[in-house]
Amino acid sequence: MRIGKICPARWAAGFAAAIVLAPVIATHRYAGGTEVVEAATTVASGAAALRTLLERLQQHYQATHSFTGKFTQTVTRVGMAPRIRVGTIAYSRPGRIRLEFGDPQPETIVSDGELFYDYDPGLNQVLQTPVKSAIKTQAAAAFLLGVGNVERDFKASLPATAASDGLSHVVLAPRGGGDPIEIGIDPATLNIASLTIADALGNTTVFLFSDLRINAPIAPAMFVFNTPAGADIVNSGAAQ
Repeated sequence: MRIGKICPARWAAGFAAAIVLAPVIATHRYAGGTEVVEAATTVASGAAALRTLLERLQQHYQATHSFTGKFTQTVTRVGMAPRIRVGTIAYSRPGRIRLEFGDPQPETIVSDGELFYDYDPGLNQVLQTPVKSAIKTQAAAAFLLGVGNVERDFKASLPATAASDGLSHVVLAPRGGGDPIEIGIDPATLNIASLTIADALGNTTVFLFSDLRINAPIAPAMFVFNTPAGADIVNSGAAQ
């Protein structure tokens, strides 16, 4: 696996959570990353606002059945220069995903709801992994398959440090363990603008999104992976 490649399991967790937040975060007014309230009532009011937000997140998640869009991915590993890639994304319940990464490091990642296919044309190799094996946390699997619950599966909070990018940010930490996800929402369009996943070693993966279309019709063939001629197939986990 070449440096800069995204792990399908980590992406699935991050983006599934992100899409839940898209239309609602920006309807809550924040200043400097924290809700503007009187000092004496900051904690109580902030908790109530966050709970209301989570309820709206769940409603939106249940109403979101598909989406398409474009992205820029920046992977920064400790001690190494950032790696930048661009591509397109499509998602449809339950658990169907397609990512197409462009040059200079093309790659195709497809999930048909049962298996992940990760095709590297440079190696002409397909890594085939069952969804249940690829996604280790219940939260990620639930959101990918369309049965997630925001309050049950994640602990939500505002970032400790205010962002300077003009976006409204929320942090989701999987209750069952796993890397937290920070989402940035454009208050002008209510679209997802950024998603950041950082691991315990200090490595970060940042996505910048554009041209998102929620509940866009997507042909089922988009999520069918056809193995290229002559490609090696490597089974991972319990794949047969």
